[in-house]
Amino acid sequence: MVELTWYGHSTVWLEDAGTRLLTDPLLRDRLAHLRRRRGPTPRLPGAPDAVLVSHLHADHLDFASLRRLPVATALVVPAGAARLVRQALGAAVAGRCTEVAVGDRLTIGGLDVTAVPAAHHAGRGAWSRHRAPALGYLVEGRARTWFAGDTGLFDEMAGLGPLDLALIPVGGWGPTLGPGHLDPAGAAEAVRRAVAAWAVPIHYGTFWPVGLDRVRPDRFHGPGDDFAQHAAEICPDTRVRVLRPGESFAVGRP
Repeated sequence: MVELTWYGHSTVWLEDAGTRLLTDPLLRDRLAHLRRRRGPTPRLPGAPDAVLVSHLHADHLDFASLRRLPVATALVVPAGAARLVRQALGAAVAGRCTEVAVGDRLTIGGLDVTAVPAAHHAGRGAWSRHRAPALGYLVEGRARTWFAGDTGLFDEMAGLGPLDLALIPVGGWGPTLGPGHLDPAGAAEAVRRAVAAWAVPIHYGTFWPVGLDRVRPDRFHGPGDDFAQHAAEICPDTRVRVLRPGESFAVGRP
């Protein structure tokens, strides 16, 4: 069985086989022009055994959030990211930072963690020269879980399954989505390709730009339920659980 808590955006606490992972931690209520609009400030139940970082964008690799974790916490990051981590957090933290590329496999506690592709921008942002390819992660213990990170559709999704659980991005933090993202329909196609028994939508409905509260509010609130509707149509064997930020859920093998 795998137990998870979704803290909003792409931050998920995942427990399987006695091992605790935290994905893309964003543990504060404001990031630049984004403000937490739904859900409580995350309060973790303890220290994670490792953090999985999908890519360099600041809403996924947030140094202020990483500083809130115990200094001994292991970090798994895309190949090329350790230099940026070292600059931001110091050599001691960077020494506990493991870089991975697609296909690399790690053992973390009772889990096997494999880096898998993601179709998303490789940079930190327009202001930065740092680059590292975006990743997802396949986590295998008592269950087989895919944390997709932030991604568009890609052909290799069909080789990831069958899955017990997909943590799948279905939206974003603004009124529009650019390339390298999944909307609710695209996310449903992704879990269909990956043959997921369960799917939990993430990466939506948490942060919203300051001053845009009244602009396209459907883009903020709707993606989770929209994804569930699309999944029911194109992959009816996939069961969807739409969580609110801070809510927990447990998945066992069918």
